Amino acid sequence: MKNVQLLHTEILSDNWYTLKKIDYSFEKKGVRQTQTREVYDRGNGATILLYNKESRSVILTRQFRLPSFINGNPDGMLIEACAGLLDKDNPEDCIRRETEEETGYRIKDVRKVFEAYMSPGSVTEILYFFIARYDRSMKVNEGGGLEEESEDIEVLELPMEKAMQMIGTGEIKDGKTIMLLQYLRLNDIC
Repeated sequence: MKNVQLLHTEILSDNWYTLKKIDYSFEKKGVRQTQTREVYDRGNGATILLYNKESRSVILTRQFRLPSFINGNPDGMLIEACAGLLDKDNPEDCIRRETEEETGYRIKDVRKVFEAYMSPGSVTEILYFFIARYDRSMKVNEGGGLEEESEDIEVLELPMEKAMQMIGTGEIKDGKTIMLLQYLRLNDIC
């Protein structure tokens, strides 16, 4: 696509995050076209998968996700890799903070493995993906999220093989989590 021009932007909602209706034009095969799309801007985020190579285990979380409930997930609970919005932090600082809040682990070395748009047809968010080793000595609290953010997060320590099987059984349906588990497996990390 060439010569994309934003023609008009209307804010439809600015309640939780920002939902915009955008009219734009672009040139395709020498013809100028105009389209309208709704775009949801919730900011960028970061996610991490903690792994223990010796015990061949990973740390995941389980929490209620309203959109999954609305879309047919009977109890709305999802098993996920730890994640959070950047909130003006850089991705590495964000993921260190979120890891301690959600899992209770204070991690030392984090490694960025890639970044990806998770739903580019309607959401602006880019997600930064990290991995980090963990062991028992890094556990500084019980995790579970922040009460002031109404978080109620269960921390799960699972064998890597069990987590991989849970993708196949549908117990793990979260895209970022599947991507990180596959990354560990493809790179023979855990």
